[in-house]
Amino acid sequence: MDKAAFTGTIEVAGKRYSLFDITALEKQGLASIGRLPFCIRVLVENLLRKLDGEIVKEEDLLSIARWQKKYETPVEIPFHPTRVLMQDFTGVPAVVDLAAMRDVMLRMDGDPGRINPLVPVDLVIDHSVQVDFYGTSECRKLNVSIEYRENSERYACLKWAQKSFDNFRIIPPGSGICHQVNLEYLSGVIASAEVDGRTFVCPETLVGTDSHTTMINGIGVLGWGVGGIEAEAVMLGQPYYMAIPEVIGVRFVGRFGPGVTAMDLTLHMTQVLRKYGVVEKFVEYFGPGLKNLPVENRATLANMSPEYGATMGFFPIDEKTLEYLARTNRGDRVELVRDCARKTGLFYAGDGGPEYTDVIEIDLSTIEPAVAGPSRPFDRIPLRDLGKSAPPPVMASEPPAGAVDPLSADKRLYPVIINGKIEHIGDGSVVMASITSCTNTSNPHALLGAGLLARNAVKKGLRVPAYVKTVLAPGSRVVPRYLERACLLPYLEALGFHVAGFGCMTCIGNSGPLDLQIDQVIREKNLNVAVVLSGNRNFEARIHPRIRSNYLASPALVVAFALAGHIAIDFATEPVGLDPNSHPVYLADIWPENAEIEELLGQYLLPDAFASEYESIFEGDDLWRRLRGDGALTFSWDTSSLYVKAPPYFEFFNPVSEPPRDISGARALLLLGDSVTTDHISPSGSIPRDYPAGKYLTGAGIKPAEFNSYGSRRGNHEVMMRATFANIRIKNGLVAPREGGFTRKFPENSEMFVYDAAMAYTSEGVDLIVLAGREYGTGSSRDWAAKGTRLLGVKAVVAQSFERIHRSNLVGMGVLPLTFRDGESCEALGLDGSELFSLSGIAAVEPRGLVKILAVKPDGTRIEFEAEARLYSALEADYFKNGGILPYVLRKILSGR
Repeated sequence: MDKAAFTGTIEVAGKRYSLFDITALEKQGLASIGRLPFCIRVLVENLLRKLDGEIVKEEDLLSIARWQKKYETPVEIPFHPTRVLMQDFTGVPAVVDLAAMRDVMLRMDGDPGRINPLVPVDLVIDHSVQVDFYGTSECRKLNVSIEYRENSERYACLKWAQKSFDNFRIIPPGSGICHQVNLEYLSGVIASAEVDGRTFVCPETLVGTDSHTTMINGIGVLGWGVGGIEAEAVMLGQPYYMAIPEVIGVRFVGRFGPGVTAMDLTLHMTQVLRKYGVVEKFVEYFGPGLKNLPVENRATLANMSPEYGATMGFFPIDEKTLEYLARTNRGDRVELVRDCARKTGLFYAGDGGPEYTDVIEIDLSTIEPAVAGPSRPFDRIPLRDLGKSAPPPVMASEPPAGAVDPLSADKRLYPVIINGKIEHIGDGSVVMASITSCTNTSNPHALLGAGLLARNAVKKGLRVPAYVKTVLAPGSRVVPRYLERACLLPYLEALGFHVAGFGCMTCIGNSGPLDLQIDQVIREKNLNVAVVLSGNRNFEARIHPRIRSNYLASPALVVAFALAGHIAIDFATEPVGLDPNSHPVYLADIWPENAEIEELLGQYLLPDAFASEYESIFEGDDLWRRLRGDGALTFSWDTSSLYVKAPPYFEFFNPVSEPPRDISGARALLLLGDSVTTDHISPSGSIPRDYPAGKYLTGAGIKPAEFNSYGSRRGNHEVMMRATFANIRIKNGLVAPREGGFTRKFPENSEMFVYDAAMAYTSEGVDLIVLAGREYGTGSSRDWAAKGTRLLGVKAVVAQSFERIHRSNLVGMGVLPLTFRDGESCEALGLDGSELFSLSGIAAVEPRGLVKILAVKPDGTRIEFEAEARLYSALEADYFKNGGILPYVLRKILSGR
């Protein structure tokens, strides 16, 4: 097949562009393109454009062009993204890996310069700023100052990468959240490249090292989150091999009713799709209801694709996409995007729909306000039911402290002194309320709604209780600009919602400390307090280790709960608060009208705001410009650094791979249940001083106040090994009912930290496995959840099922993911983790091959069963046999392939 026969041209503003026209495949009778979901059409174009007869073969192209609704056995295709998106928590480890690979190349007499991104990379520094200060006009400046003081070593490493690597751009701290910056500025929807004197255009595609990369699906860009290890391979020119997915179509009809927000729709869809089951599948949205969903609402829904389990949630390019580009100062791209999409069959005109594996219909008029919690994003609670269900009681044992909460008289309250005044908290008290996260702060409808609610509340004389930590952390610098123009920012500030920083902050656990008195009372009285945030994840101990109940909500509801001061409220019948005259004020009294939100959008959300905020985004502030960072070919490791260390993966690197061996006499390091998240496996928040990582830092002379977070120290494997399985809420069956990073060491039968047990097993030459239930590795794309697992000596994880990204990450680190056969589990087989395990068939394992496992209990009882290797392709099998993706790529480069 000659791919040149499928090229076409368009002319835009007097310039001629070349492209690959997938509709020509249909004209030549090779495939029926019109029946394909739009997301599949993008993949068809990708393979047609990259067709070379070697990596992308004709059969690969025809396999995707003749997409089937279901596949009995997986069919793999090579996908070549046009871009890679990173953030600093995953970006620093990636840079460290690449620097270490350059060292290996030098050691092997190769060219270190060959370790260089061949695909353009954008890295946005957004994960490091914390809410150490809040509630004042100075809080952002103070938080940024601390951010630079604590992270200068990491940022210097990134500056080295920016100067040393080609195709590698850094967006400095304080610019916003990567997904929002990507949506508002970095993405052009259609990519272009000069080839032999011709300008070729194509659909933009990307992978990102953050699971919420899917936000970009809201403007018709195909992209999703992958592990940092996979992203590094893509950066170095490797294709991303993927199984052709099923595509579930979601047909929207109708429009929102009054008071309904994009977050309400998103929480509804998260519950519906998680129940339906869309793991490893694409979701594509279509139908007449799309015309009632602006891009900002679509992006909110696409952002939470990982929470509902899909690889992505895709909205095809349509008129709303073009309107959004014009609104965000990319009007010069509208004609190119429109003409290219129409020419190649990628423009959705709203008439009919393609074929899908299955279709779910959603009437937007049935969506109602809701929250999700207390610990999973898909545990949706309609707002009308919240007073009956939140939170589960954990009542203190002593009698009431004498105070009565006027809004909920059945609560026991305890005094705390804040700024010299007595406040009272108890179970269900909201101690943190945060307008945060790319999920919602990219949505001006949601932010203006929150501002209007704040205005109405202030005018009613309401205030936020002093025990509530209030945070406004926009994902873009454009947000305060239009809030100021609309005269709404002062009202948010009057309630304590000052801009604390431009970054992820509360959403990823960078919440900073609670007031010491509040922290102490929570601990002493064993209180179940709550946080309400406009984020995307609410896993146990993710937001703050002292807060057990975590609720996701729209920004306007975040303000409402901050005013109420507690979570168990029926807003329909109970007041949000009392005005200065003791008159009750209800949520309905202050909830904004949709018409006013739309009016403000038209007046104040203008292209010039995006133009002025993004024109110098790559320059950074004075603190960034003063940072050192040379452009040497190899990185100069500072051996005294506790943030950036040369990783140990390549210490004993051999250009010739050694095949994996069968395992005998292995022990179970942990026995875990269902829905174990990557936050459980590798927490990103605060470092407890009495845990292994805290002891390591203390031993190195670091004071607890200077620990920073686990996430900030991901460039140091010594910290991250100790962080693995160190979440204070992880539940290991070997030490039940105890929670935290502990396990039981055999044969001594003694309890100790997971890290200490793993090191003891390593010194004894004992291999390790992990036993788990369903949905193992759900949550963030966190590659350290796999890296740490590998460095602790774990050879295999045996679970009932895996979430997509973590499974790939395990393979990428040479850890074998195995699943029990249908109907089998630890419980069904009678495994309790005390057994000795032998695994045979590993040396010759093939994709989806079976591994025989023998478990021998202390009394000699033998349990034999088989588990399926979750290797999905011959290439993944090669990755595993090479000890992971990076050794595989290194060997390939060294061999000249």
